[in-house]
Amino acid sequence: MNVTVERVGNDATLKITLPAEEVNKGFKKAVAKIAGQVNIPGFRKGKAPRNIIEMHYGKEAVKQEAFELVANQCYTEALEQEKLIPVSDPKVEDSVFEENKDMELTIKVTLKPEVKLGDYKELHVEKEAVEVTDEAVEEQVQGLRSRHAKMVEAEEGAVIEKGDFAIIDFAGTVDGEPFSGGEGKGYPLEVGSNSFIPGFEDQLVGLKKGDSTDVDVTFPEEYFVKELAGKQAIFKVNVQDVKRKELPELTDEYVAANSDCKTVEELRASYKERMQKAAENNAQIAYEKALIDLAVANAEFEVPEIMIEDRVTQMIDEMRMSLEQYMQYSGIDMKLLRERQHDAAVENVKTDLVLDAIAKAENIQVSMEDVDSELSAIASQHGATLEDVKKIIKSNGTMGLLLANILRRKAAH
Repeated sequence: MNVTVERVGNDATLKITLPAEEVNKGFKKAVAKIAGQVNIPGFRKGKAPRNIIEMHYGKEAVKQEAFELVANQCYTEALEQEKLIPVSDPKVEDSVFEENKDMELTIKVTLKPEVKLGDYKELHVEKEAVEVTDEAVEEQVQGLRSRHAKMVEAEEGAVIEKGDFAIIDFAGTVDGEPFSGGEGKGYPLEVGSNSFIPGFEDQLVGLKKGDSTDVDVTFPEEYFVKELAGKQAIFKVNVQDVKRKELPELTDEYVAANSDCKTVEELRASYKERMQKAAENNAQIAYEKALIDLAVANAEFEVPEIMIEDRVTQMIDEMRMSLEQYMQYSGIDMKLLRERQHDAAVENVKTDLVLDAIAKAENIQVSMEDVDSELSAIASQHGATLEDVKKIIKSNGTMGLLLANILRRKAAH
């Protein structure tokens, strides 16, 4: 087999020639394969001669099977021989394939970019110094109390403040006409929760029980109900009642009953320690990302569009919420969803390509200890056994992706 490669950017044209004797072997393999798959009256499976198979299924079927066998094998061997990494499916541009003739095959394929690394060793980024404040700790303490709060009626004449629950009747109109879902009775709205249209809750602040008002708002341009998106609406609102949270007293007894700590001070110390670790971890992640971003910016390469589209697909597949629910909630279609993911996909692919290039330049390898450590971490994270994780990864065929992720993480450090 002879192979020549013409590369223009990330697009490559492979021209492959194969001697006639190898082509003929492909025809024999095709006949044997078809014979082993079909049932022909009067012959045991796999024993029907070629002329009988061609009589039943046609010469063209044999030729097509032979071409697929030979072309696939030649393409695979050509990639290995020329050390090429494709990122798209191959496309046969031209071919000469006849029995007793040399095969001539022209294939076009998009290849993984050749990254020209810039500076990636002497990079400098300021790492953020983080320190959790006592105020931040108190917010967490108050959050615990808030989760066990009771709702009580506000004192007579109390005005609505953020954090209060306004029990309201409301009826909305757009262009003077009511719309579906725009009316409610006795609705408990937590003011400041941002659960209603932007601006709605702010206009309730300062009202009190028995007050009525017109709330003037505009639906967001990307509101999930397309007929209302960007429309101005008027809501007539009546405040039935105002309720407030009554927080439990913060005592050692309360803390012991509702947390893993025994005293208030122990609770604050525990919160502060956990928050500090989380803040330092986030700062480290941001620091490493900034370094990687610099390395990406210093590198020279062009990302094939097919890699971006594949990454967008992967990102969408990884969405935890079902696509139908997400698109119904957000009011967008698949085309717009893919457009929104495009820029993030570009950055992800660029980062992966540069980390792959750094790993190659530094001869970074993935050891069995690295793999075992990664699998153990996954098992621990999901409460599974190591053997279960291995079986799942094997059945999903994602070991290659796992190894790539480990390699890139080592390159990033």
